Amino acid sequence: MAAALEFYVALGFRPVFGGADEPFSTVASGECFVNLIAADDGAEAAGRQSWGRVVFHVDDVDDLHRRALAAGLTPSAPPCDAPWGERMFAVCDPMGNDLSFARRLPPPGRPPAAA
Repeated sequence: MAAALEFYVALGFRPVFGGADEPFSTVASGECFVNLIAADDGAEAAGRQSWGRVVFHVDDVDDLHRRALAAGLTPSAPPCDAPWGERMFAVCDPMGNDLSFARRLPPPGRPPAAA
């Protein structure tokens, strides 16, 4: 749990419940909350796997990517303009959860919206 909390704090989240030695913690960014649950060995041994991605919309994708790198995090790639209309980058937390940080791109031919 300690590594997960350190990871989310490096991305600008604030702890609101639990702590490094607790099995359950919550972090927040604005009005969004992420609940963190320490995995038990039984779930891992049973081979349960799933995939999902949490997408956080942020004002400045490139700035957050720079801050993530400065904090020692390892995003999967630099920010890019995705074909579905977002500028984004992804990073996994210490528990393997896939997180995406994105900002919607303006439709082709329209100027970017003010942040």
